Amino acid sequence: MAKEFIGRQQELKLLDRLWNSKDSELIILYGRRRVGKTRLLTHWMNRHRAQGTGLYWMAEPTSAVDQLRSFSQALANFSDPDAPAPLDFTYANWEQALRQAALLASQQRMALFIDEITYLMDINPDIIGTLQKVWDHRMKESNILLALSGSHMGVIEKNLLDYRAPLYGRATTTVKLQPMPFGVTKEYFPGYSPIERVMVYAIWGGVPAYWERIDPTISVMQNLRLQLQPSNSWMVDEPRLLLQDFLTDMYNYVGIMRAMAVGAQTLKEIGDRNGLSSTHMSSYLSVLRDTEFVERIVPVTQRNLQSRLGRYIVTDPYLRFHYRFLAAYQSKLAMGQQQEVLRTIEANLPQFIETNTWREICQEWLLYASDRGELPVPIQVVGGEWKRSFEVDVVGIDEGSRSLILGTTHWREEPVGAEVIQELVQKTAAIIPRNESWRVYYVGFSAHGWTPTAQARAEAALTASKPRNRWEMVGVRLLDLAAVDDDLTRWSEGN
Repeated sequence: MAKEFIGRQQELKLLDRLWNSKDSELIILYGRRRVGKTRLLTHWMNRHRAQGTGLYWMAEPTSAVDQLRSFSQALANFSDPDAPAPLDFTYANWEQALRQAALLASQQRMALFIDEITYLMDINPDIIGTLQKVWDHRMKESNILLALSGSHMGVIEKNLLDYRAPLYGRATTTVKLQPMPFGVTKEYFPGYSPIERVMVYAIWGGVPAYWERIDPTISVMQNLRLQLQPSNSWMVDEPRLLLQDFLTDMYNYVGIMRAMAVGAQTLKEIGDRNGLSSTHMSSYLSVLRDTEFVERIVPVTQRNLQSRLGRYIVTDPYLRFHYRFLAAYQSKLAMGQQQEVLRTIEANLPQFIETNTWREICQEWLLYASDRGELPVPIQVVGGEWKRSFEVDVVGIDEGSRSLILGTTHWREEPVGAEVIQELVQKTAAIIPRNESWRVYYVGFSAHGWTPTAQARAEAALTASKPRNRWEMVGVRLLDLAAVDDDLTRWSEGN
């Protein structure tokens, strides 16, 4: 039985608004595989099924003739459901088929969703030019809501969104569908504790297709054990499927991803682990950045994006988990030998969460809190800050108002004391630009809470350390996982 559709409220409202428009509308929807594009489109279509004015069609990786025949029959059956088209029926070409869709849309409001359009482009590179011609001469004057959806992000951006692309400027709306935010996990897994839901997010990220494989009646580790059985090999196969759209020879790329997943972040560190020169590394990393599964980040206070302090990170949570914990054990997993890898995961997952997932969740909290006016100073961007001698986990900055928020994150099994805030205060002078006056606010994130005296001592530390000239300390706030979880859940409602 299909699970209840959860989240994506903003995207559904957008589709409703475009549907209720009196004009022709073209929406381009794209995002990584499994993120929920198909489920979004089909769910919206099913909500409007009673109106009988929508056709959803998914392209498949088959021949050009078969693709055209499949679309032709779907369109013909939509036009006259009481007289099914013969199995060999097809329009002569794509222009004729799309002109027929435009004709149908001239008679009534019609939604036409073409999913996985990149499969059409692979076989018929001229299809977008044909679509542009029909849109300009037929569909634009009809009463159609046309959605083009695809997973190969690079192909979509080059062939649909680039200024040289045939359809450039025609789209009413472009939506890059992102993974679900952490705040949605409570609605999806109401029986799990906040800690268990952070574990889910650390392993599978915010990808709905992965969540649907999880049995919420058993623990996260029990789920992981089931998913790693030899008869259920999708977790081992998934990285190859995600990357094959972009890469053909994956050997060196896999080594690079594994190096980043275990902590190598500079070009030299990653290259040394793989025996690759800086020249080769730059080329490989450029390709991986194009996939958007890898990102080069710089300290949030840096104006120079080419800063030598830049780091390379794996941004996709599942790929990060896979290359950290599973990639080295694929032979054993194929033989059903799970015990060693599961022991390794249980022993190292807390540190993995603290370094990656918990820090990202806290940065997300800061963005949401700022947007909702929950902070005493404004911020524009959020990230991390590091120099050769220290690092700050969460930093928000607004250069216009000279406002700064510094945060520290901890995933320990016991409450944390005020000393971590004192350490944060001591780093302030090295972060604030010289000869400028700033307002600074401090936030502490401790998953398992704070000692009874932490808040009072943290405030006392701010008072004792307060400088007179370079910055004004606005205050300090201490949060635990329960508070962060409640806030993100509340702020994600109506997502």
